Order: sequence, then structure tokens, then C-alpha cells
Amino acid sequence: MLNIADTLHLWCHEGRPFALAAVVQVSGSAPLPPGTSLAVNADGDCIGSISGGCVEAAVYDLCRGVLDHRGAPARARFGYSDDAFAVGLTCGGEIDVLVQRVAPESRPHLVAALEDAVQGRPVAIAQIVDGPPGLLGRTLHVSGGGSGYEGTLGDVDQEQNVAAQARALLRAGRGGRIEIRGKAETCPEPFSVLVHTRAPRPRMLIFGAVDFAAALSRAGRFLGYRVTVCDARPVFATAARFPHADEVVVDWPHRYLAATDVDARTAVCVLTHDAKFDIPLLRLALSLPIGYTGAMGSRRTHADRLDRLRTAGVTEEQLSRLSSPIGLDLGAGTPEETAVSITAEIIAHANQASGLPLSRRAGPIHRPVLASGRAETIPADPTPSTRTS
Repeated sequence: MLNIADTLHLWCHEGRPFALAAVVQVSGSAPLPPGTSLAVNADGDCIGSISGGCVEAAVYDLCRGVLDHRGAPARARFGYSDDAFAVGLTCGGEIDVLVQRVAPESRPHLVAALEDAVQGRPVAIAQIVDGPPGLLGRTLHVSGGGSGYEGTLGDVDQEQNVAAQARALLRAGRGGRIEIRGKAETCPEPFSVLVHTRAPRPRMLIFGAVDFAAALSRAGRFLGYRVTVCDARPVFATAARFPHADEVVVDWPHRYLAATDVDARTAVCVLTHDAKFDIPLLRLALSLPIGYTGAMGSRRTHADRLDRLRTAGVTEEQLSRLSSPIGLDLGAGTPEETAVSITAEIIAHANQASGLPLSRRAGPIHRPVLASGRAETIPADPTPSTRTS
């Protein structure tokens, strides 16, 4: 639901009830992931999308029915159909959708969660999507700081369990499903919770104030990263040269990296081409819990860099985490093409994907999402495709 937080927040402050439809489970190839939502208010206004257009009209009607009749939450499943007059997905997968009525005055914790999202604060919303009818649709608001939560699921121990797991997903910057066992005293039936998260933007740290960094900073910002360009040379590291970066820092790269915050979603791109910058920077970067570390350079530069890093005490296990030469093989020549090559590798790395053309990979295009929130790894098809035009 956080994909449409701005509009939902506005409707809540206007006191307008609405029906919320959320994708709660995906099977096979489907256009949008769990958590993607659509909402309809009493005036018939609609915001969001759950299928890219295939089943929107049917979901809209479900929302109007739940809203107009103040009904209990409703579940619906949509799959493939080749009937021109049937409602279904054209991509061949299946999606489960939960539709529930939301009255802002009865859900102050949900209003607070939407406020966090709109203000850019990290937030998670845990929503029961499978289980006893009396619990279906209940939510918890879990903020990024502290250990508290708002809302109720019916049992304090289960709430604390859900809140702790939701907070862990929030720290990792992703959503996911949580399976909760039943509790004989209060809730004997098990239930499933979908965690919606809005985390701070992941960071992209670009070291080396060069032309490639200008193009990469623009691509990184387009992908939603908070981009920093760092270089020790003040004549090159200027905001005017990097208008798309969120910040431009004049400092020695390894010193800046040691003093800044990084996590498992951070991408470090080393474009300096200078051993006096590269070696201390990469030695530090490869020892930190950073999601992606790549370094630009030729094959010869890469071989020399590896020798220097080994001499500096970097282990083979740490070196295996280094993407060098940086980027995917796209035949890139210009800074803009190189930026696409680098960001393509970062995306593939983050999603544990092969980076191969889809025509060379077996299985569905949209990979199934696991309970962890990551996409399932599908092996590449060893047989090249033989397509005809």
C-alpha cells in the first residue's frame, strides 16, 4: 500500500473511507510484486495499479462492492485466460488480491504509518492476509526506530513477534511474508502477514570525479539511489559538475568511506584509476558489509590491482566480492552507455540474477518472490535460443 501512500494519506486527513486492494501473493509470472496496491474512495476515485491493466476493472468493482456495502475483507485470485471476454492475466501467472474497507477514524495507527511514509521516515506496515476471518486485514504500524509498534493483531506475544520480524525486513530494505503459528490460548489458527516497507533510499557511493561519474550519478538517481560523488581533488569535485548527485564530497576516498554509513544495499563504484586512491579504498570497502563493490579499469589494471590488494592483506574471499572490471558486457563506449552497463550489473547483483538476455534464460520472466522478499534464482538455459524473425 505504500506505493500509493501520498494519496491514501490525503484521503485519511480528509476523513474519506476507501477500499484498499493489495497483491498478497504471486504465483508464476506476474506484472507486479506482493504489496502493490490499488485504492478506491467513496466518490469512485481510483489510485494505483495491481496488474498493469489486465484485471483493474474487476478489482475496481470488488473495491466498490466492499466499500459500498461495508463488507468484510474479500479475497480474489486472478490467473491466465485466453478468453477475450474473461478477466485474467495475460502474462500467465496468478495473483491473490485482498480487498478491505479502511475507515481512517478507526485506524489511527495506519494514518500514522502513512504520515511516516509521506515524510520520508522508514516505516513498515504488517497486514494479516491469510488466516481467521476475524483477523483478516488487521495491521500493525512499525516505525524504523525503537522497538514499539501501534495497532493490534489480538495477542501481544504474536504482535511482538510480527513487529520484530517486520523491523528486520525494514532494515534490509524489503518487504515479505511472515508465517505465524497459532496460539492455543488466544488464536489457535496460524496466519500469514504481508509486510509493506518504505525504507530510506539505498546509497550509491561513486569515487572519482570523472566523466563516467557524471553519467553514473544521473543513472543512480534515476534508479532511486541517494548518490554521493567523492574525490580528493577540489577542482574536480564540484556540485556544478555533478548536478544529479545528492552530495559532492571533497575528501580522500578511504577516509570518507570510513566515516560514512553503509549497509547491505549500498553500492560502491570506484572510478578513480589511481592506485593511491583505489587500494586503501577497496581494502576497506571489501571488509565492510556493502552490497556491491565495483572498480573500473582494464584487464591489465585489474590484474595489477589484485596483486596490490593481496599484498595489502585482502583475502581471496574478500576479493571474490569485487566486480572488476566493473559492469556487464554491453559493448559500452560512451559514459552514458557505461553507466547503463554498471547499473545493470548492480541490479542483477541485488536481485541475484544472471544478467543474461531473457532469451537465454529458462523459466518465467518475472521470477517468483520468496518469503524472504528476494526473487527465486532460476538457472540459465544452457541451450542458446533459436529465434526466427
